[in-house]
Amino acid sequence: LRKKVGLGKDDKYASFDQFFNENFQYKLSEDIEVANRKKPAERGKYDKDVLQVDERVSIAFMVYQNSMLRIFPVQGDPNNRWYAPTEAAEHLHGQDSLFVAGILSMYFEAVEKGFESGNWGDANKALALINTYQQKVGKDVVIPESKLKAEIFYNKARLFNNLFFYYFTIGLIFLILLFVQLFRGNGKILNGLITGFYWLVVIGFLVHTAGLILLWYVAGHAPWSNAYESMVYIAWATLLSGFLFGKKSKITLAATALLTSFILMVAHLNWLDPEITNLVPVLNSYWLMIHVAIITASYGFLALGALLGFFNLLLIITSPRGNEKIQLTFKELTTINEMTITIGLFMLTVGTFLGGVWANESWGRYWGWDAKETWALASVLVYSFVAHMRFIPGLRGGFAYNFAALVSFSAIIMTYFGVNYYLSGLHSYAAGDPVPVPNFVYYTFAIVMVIIAAAYYRYQTFVSKE
Repeated sequence: LRKKVGLGKDDKYASFDQFFNENFQYKLSEDIEVANRKKPAERGKYDKDVLQVDERVSIAFMVYQNSMLRIFPVQGDPNNRWYAPTEAAEHLHGQDSLFVAGILSMYFEAVEKGFESGNWGDANKALALINTYQQKVGKDVVIPESKLKAEIFYNKARLFNNLFFYYFTIGLIFLILLFVQLFRGNGKILNGLITGFYWLVVIGFLVHTAGLILLWYVAGHAPWSNAYESMVYIAWATLLSGFLFGKKSKITLAATALLTSFILMVAHLNWLDPEITNLVPVLNSYWLMIHVAIITASYGFLALGALLGFFNLLLIITSPRGNEKIQLTFKELTTINEMTITIGLFMLTVGTFLGGVWANESWGRYWGWDAKETWALASVLVYSFVAHMRFIPGLRGGFAYNFAALVSFSAIIMTYFGVNYYLSGLHSYAAGDPVPVPNFVYYTFAIVMVIIAAAYYRYQTFVSKE
């Protein structure tokens, strides 16, 4: 791509002119046409880069035409829409029309003089006049200064991106210390370190909560309206579940901190867009706060259940024979797992029913076997079976329950990701373009299968020493 544009080895940027040949023909037009003919899942690295660069070139062109500068409101516009200079002039009359038509030319001339003389007084005066016009005519929709500063701070702080590294580091060290305590016993220094890392997780959770509140304030709506926002919210709900069940078992909290870091890592992958946008009409409802908040929070509890199931299987594999402390820890984590999944199932079921009520308000029917609705029901049925396994004589053991808690989360993954990205339906407003299945999914599946097989082989020896 650099070669086609004409960049040298050491060039970091390309000028707008470099994308056009001597006949003013766009150099990337054929490549863009080829990339657009492909399905998103079939596009290679070059195709994606071409489309990204084309978007930047298009934005630059719109800037040069002033069509990006939608900075002029029009008195009496029913939608409070703001227009670019040429569009605004068509909707205005008298003094306002003359002002809009001439003020930008004055500003650009003043900027040019400012570069030459270093005196920016005239440019600042022109900006002040534009600002006065905006405040007067567009007062109904002018964004408060406090919200502008809040959004700038949010973008610069990158709270959720930084929390991924924070949770991962703190959670990993915390978990290592707890395993040392489990196998080696208590110690004054060790207990002090464990208490310190507990409070570090608390600090991270408070920052996470503040970040969600800030995002809510900046966006003007509940921060779980798209894939990125809901992942950040699920991470928060996951850690909340860790605190609820981590009072008696700090291993639960440490494991949850690690899981939260992985959820935030997924949220910041390239195929999830963190852009803050307006709500689509169907989401502009109080049901967004009720239905989506409850059902996505349930994912956090069920994710914790899957993680606890994973750790219990690891305990079966790694524990030395006859270690009573590990036996008690296994039973404790299994009990916590049962409570976690019970609450998660309750929230998932309530959220699904409330989704039907919202569907009736939005689309005039409670249930239509849409892909998302169908998989939400499938998830409820799967976890209902898991919650009632203890009543089946052959499935009462600790291995069976933890195995089921782990593999059942695949139903949630299908409901959340699979439906959004690979199936179509009325819930596609929360989706993104279809993407190839990441390689780490295959590796994760293989690791989980190996651990399940090893735990199944070792379980008879493990329970014989209970």
